[in-house]
Amino acid sequence: MLLLSLAYRSLKNRKLTSIVTLISLALSVSLWVGIEHIRGGARESFSNTISQTDLIVGARGGALQLLLYTVFHIGSPTANVTYESYEKIKNHKAVAWTIPISLGDSHRGYRVVGTNEDFYRHYRFRQDRQIEFAQGKAASEIFDVVLGSEVAERLGYQLGRRIVVTHGITGATGIMDHDDKPFTVVGILKPTRTPIDRSLYVTLEGIEAMHIDWKQGAPPIKGQETPAEKITKENIKIESITAFFLRTKMRVQTLALQREVVNFPEEPLMAVVPGVALSELWSTLGVVEEVLKVVALFVVLVGLLGMLMALYTSLNERRREIAILRALGVGPWKVTGLLVMESGLLTFIGALLGVGVVYSSVLLLQPVIEQFYGLHIPLKPFTATEYRYLLAVICAGLIVGLIPAWKAYRNALSDGLSVRL
Repeated sequence: MLLLSLAYRSLKNRKLTSIVTLISLALSVSLWVGIEHIRGGARESFSNTISQTDLIVGARGGALQLLLYTVFHIGSPTANVTYESYEKIKNHKAVAWTIPISLGDSHRGYRVVGTNEDFYRHYRFRQDRQIEFAQGKAASEIFDVVLGSEVAERLGYQLGRRIVVTHGITGATGIMDHDDKPFTVVGILKPTRTPIDRSLYVTLEGIEAMHIDWKQGAPPIKGQETPAEKITKENIKIESITAFFLRTKMRVQTLALQREVVNFPEEPLMAVVPGVALSELWSTLGVVEEVLKVVALFVVLVGLLGMLMALYTSLNERRREIAILRALGVGPWKVTGLLVMESGLLTFIGALLGVGVVYSSVLLLQPVIEQFYGLHIPLKPFTATEYRYLLAVICAGLIVGLIPAWKAYRNALSDGLSVRL
């Protein structure tokens, strides 16, 4: 305790140098630990977006791309699945339920998703959580729309509000609007902390109705549109959807059904297991994560080197202080311990400040990350890996402290009491 008290008083006497060193260590530790914390949070956020879905089926292409545009609404599909193929697979004896997904339109930058009542009944996230309504009900009529919680909050929409959907994925309005067929808000979902919050949900018939007069991606001539009031469900034939989620009656049937879908004779399809596609995503991002870790590790090393320089250069100023301690009977090993204690104390406090910076940053940036990237980074206790990082930094700080301590140990008693010219 005596050494600890002396170390604390010594650092306090060199307040400015100690504060600068602490800031440097805190920032470097926060960067190293923060990367691991955010990486874990991002993975958890992605993994919790969809649960209890065995296969995602879509047009043949990249597995990762299919996962991204169907679950996370990132990117765009290159082809569709015909509705006949969807119904054949849906009626397969091994299939328990399906959720059709139809993409391609937006409203003020938010995705519009065409689906049916199975989405509200079967979709699960965070293990077994079901979609719930904050207000209203599911979309059932052609021009009904249900809003994700973020859409309703940011745009200030309420039940009964009429909105216009824009053709394509764009934040702009007025160029390719389906303004002749407005939708009415009939429901608002509770927050899920997933991409569901940032989407609008209409019926599959609504998607078809919007494009009923469109030909080869071109809108109809003004005045020649079919009036919305003349469109009924009986007049609408759903030609295709973008993809669909699927759950088997028994999980052991998943791989067999996946092979059947891949070899589907009517059209080229693919089926991906969400967990496998996520593994591919982590594998792709793994290189970037490793690079970030290496960069952060070098930042920590620079912080420790800065502390070493500060302690080492202060030795010359402290020659008399150390000599007085030696003259008072403090042995060389205790002087060595004092300098190691100072180094350890600086590193320990710097690590604690770094943890504080990580938690503060997550707390402050959480809503921003959710808004722009759709990721919910939870504020959770540190993992074993993060504790190992902190322990490694503190141990490295103690080791770094040995260098100036060794220098002080070798200095003779007369070195501090003699006057250097």
